[in-house]
Amino acid sequence: MGGKCPSRKVKKRRYSHKTARRSKFLLKGDDAVYEELQQKPDGEMKEATLPLDEDLPGMGQYYCLHCDRYFANVSVRDEHFKTKRHKKRVKQMMGPAPHTQLDADLAAGMGAPDNGLKLMSM
Repeated sequence: MGGKCPSRKVKKRRYSHKTARRSKFLLKGDDAVYEELQQKPDGEMKEATLPLDEDLPGMGQYYCLHCDRYFANVSVRDEHFKTKRHKKRVKQMMGPAPHTQLDADLAAGMGAPDNGLKLMSM
């Protein structure tokens, strides 16, 4: 009879679940990554240009600019370059510019109206 309370397992699972830990790995938004890619002429970062940071995996030397992720070594980063997730992200960043706050304000009617080109009247 009785036994342990089943809600204890639920509470433990709730705090150790992956979705609860996601906030630990904050990533940049699409617009911030897009702006960084526009600043880089070739879109690639050289390993020698990255500063050493012992808090990051691989001392911060192996970085994917498109996905905003650091990797432990070159082989793991190169495997990441072959994944569907990375290829989808690269394709997304090569497309049109992501929406910005200015776009949202204009859509809500809070910006200057865009009535098109002025026509010549005779």
